[in-house]
Amino acid sequence: MGTESTENCEDYTTNTSAALLDKLVEECLVNPKQVPAMVRFIHQWLMANESDEHRVEKNLLDLTEALPTDVVMTLLHVAPSCDRAATIMWKTILCSPRTAKPARLRLLDVLGSWPEHSTRTSDGDTTRVFALAATVVVWKILQEPCIPQIVTLYFTRMFVHLLFQAYFSTCDTPEEVDKLWKRCQKEHGFAASPNRFALETLKSLLCRMQCEDVVTAMERKCGWDTLLSADSQHYAVGVLVRVMRSSSTPLSSGIALYLLSLLSMEMPCWDFAALAFIVEVLECLDVSKYGASLLEIISKNLQSECRERRHLALRCLMVLGPMNPPMAKKMWNLTDNLVDILQENNSFTIRMTIVVLQYLFLHNGAPVRSPIALRLAEALLPLFDHHDRQVQLGSITVFEDMIGLLRKNDRKALKTHVWQSVFPLFIHCHDKNPDVAEASRETLICAAKFLKRRDLLQLVKTAELWKFAECLVRTAWKRQAQAGEAP
Repeated sequence: MGTESTENCEDYTTNTSAALLDKLVEECLVNPKQVPAMVRFIHQWLMANESDEHRVEKNLLDLTEALPTDVVMTLLHVAPSCDRAATIMWKTILCSPRTAKPARLRLLDVLGSWPEHSTRTSDGDTTRVFALAATVVVWKILQEPCIPQIVTLYFTRMFVHLLFQAYFSTCDTPEEVDKLWKRCQKEHGFAASPNRFALETLKSLLCRMQCEDVVTAMERKCGWDTLLSADSQHYAVGVLVRVMRSSSTPLSSGIALYLLSLLSMEMPCWDFAALAFIVEVLECLDVSKYGASLLEIISKNLQSECRERRHLALRCLMVLGPMNPPMAKKMWNLTDNLVDILQENNSFTIRMTIVVLQYLFLHNGAPVRSPIALRLAEALLPLFDHHDRQVQLGSITVFEDMIGLLRKNDRKALKTHVWQSVFPLFIHCHDKNPDVAEASRETLICAAKFLKRRDLLQLVKTAELWKFAECLVRTAWKRQAQAGEAP
């Protein structure tokens, strides 16, 4: 009998089949195309023989050691619901020093490829394997009394893949995955949906890592349920990170580093939630080592059309800057993006942007070039009259900082904009809000110095604002007359 005939063999009794295994495995090792058929044969043999799994252990390990990808992918395809025979095979493979590492890595690849993992086995089979099948395997492993090393060595990857599988399956569960899920429910009695099952597996993982307090704290905050809502997932991720930080900083920082490495390679569909995780653990990261990668990711999200992504990017900047003042010079390259955001019709976004700009002006110290200054001035001037007091105050303060940092050669280009700021600043010197009034007065003094108008400067300093108004009107008439006489 050859391996090509094993698929049609209906006799898997101990006496007739076990004697063939050694010879069949030897043949498979010579001809890799026969390995998938052999894996299917072993699975069927185990289904027919409940108490003789030790008879196939050596043969299964020999196959896996030689061709781990073929064995893992075929097993996931043959038994995606991880039945009794498949569970035996997984325990044998993942607990043996001979096969554990390569098998773990391939299982994790599938776990992180929602909804399916594309592969090609040695016999030419290109059937895709579902990530849900790998999740069921992980769930089975976590129920075992002895934890295989995959749990401790690869906790970070397993945590991330399970978290984002819950994210994916909440947003979209393809029909084929739903069919597999119904099969799994029938096989194991699962009552939950695929996304809730992924979270239950994640909870089991945390408990096996002695992080029961994280699971309990999330339940108290209703965080698990929030993770199952597409509209609130990124908020729930932030809650989860804060809970994990209070329990185990090394675990949360390790997860953040793994996410950072993934985001640096590409912009996957789950980078939104990944960024929500990273912003909560920035303080645990080595900014001097990972700052460049962080800024690249932040820059991409600042340019996103999604407002929530921009909010997270701004939050990163608000945390990242004070952690490491030298970062201000690198963050300065993002000024153009920040100026664009200032023109949004959202007070919260503008407030965050102004806070970042204030930090940059405070710690950068380098002269501001005219192209950026012109765009910034055009964006800030309308905000002097903004209905939000914090936006109004912040825009006036940033305008003052910008004037102070302009290069001498670029001052002429900003003269018109500074003149345009004088009248609204004069008006706001009488504002009912004392902070706005004081900021307007200080910025007006700075503007008068910039324009080299000692008369205006003196009137502001002596608080003779009624005379300042008369002087301003005369200046306006004079400038208008000069403009009319110009050729």
